[in-house]
Amino acid sequence: MDAADGVVRPPALRPGDKVLLVSPSGPLRPERLARGVELLTGWGLRPVPGPHAYDRNGYLAGTDADRAADLNLAFADPEVRGVICTRGGYGAQRMVDRIDMALVRRDPKVVAGFSDITALQFALWQGARLAGVHGPGAAWSDERTGLRSAESLHAALTTTEPVTVRRDPAEETSAVCVPGTATGRLLGGNLCLIAASVGTRDLPDLTGAVLLIEDVEEPPYKVDRMLTQLRRAGALAGLAGVAVGQFTNCADGWDTTVNDVLTERLGDLGVPVLGGLPIGHGPGQLTVPVGVPATLDTEAGTLTVSPAVR
Repeated sequence: MDAADGVVRPPALRPGDKVLLVSPSGPLRPERLARGVELLTGWGLRPVPGPHAYDRNGYLAGTDADRAADLNLAFADPEVRGVICTRGGYGAQRMVDRIDMALVRRDPKVVAGFSDITALQFALWQGARLAGVHGPGAAWSDERTGLRSAESLHAALTTTEPVTVRRDPAEETSAVCVPGTATGRLLGGNLCLIAASVGTRDLPDLTGAVLLIEDVEEPPYKVDRMLTQLRRAGALAGLAGVAVGQFTNCADGWDTTVNDVLTERLGDLGVPVLGGLPIGHGPGQLTVPVGVPATLDTEAGTLTVSPAVR
């Protein structure tokens, strides 16, 4: 643990490192994982699918026990130096209580993923103070995550340089802004999973944090409902700031847009809010560390995040 900021940073990945590919949530498309293996191999890593990575059990990638077993295997095997989730979907919350946190604390390893993996990142943060990487999964899509996305993930996994993500005026949420500068630990990810964590032991204390939110295919009223739930639960009361990523395909037939909802539900919290960050489910998704200190600057249009690895 870094005594300066109370976070466990695992070692950065190096050429030759074995990386276990796990499916804690939904089932994958084998051809996409094949592309991800090709990409990771090109970086000099040794990607190995977990024993249950290809399993399928309806909308889950196998049983809860088997999905958790792959994660425990990754943390128990000293040869494995990193864990990359194949994709999101649904299911991580069903198995996180089966993770052996003693293994995680004994040999911390970098864990990458996003979307439903927010639940896993929360559990690892609460159980082991493990910094994580919010970025694309190993079931890779060149159409959605091109060269810039690949370079961003590679940098977050293999270097100890800070990560800076800039507001993109082309992003729909770029109109969401409350001026100011905020510094705090970057926590969060997918809004659905943040809201679904209310009442569980895995929702972090967000006091003094910069909250990252993004989502996909959620109409504005559902985004409103989730933010309202978080507000009513008191989860947003002590925030330092909000980093708004991509809200992809979040529209319906009503006049109220997702930007309207984000502006109203976040705008009166009394903290800086920066939208337009290319983080989430949209094209050109970039990677950011989570669980580590970050600075949000609306005038510069930047989110600058400390590394998740050492």
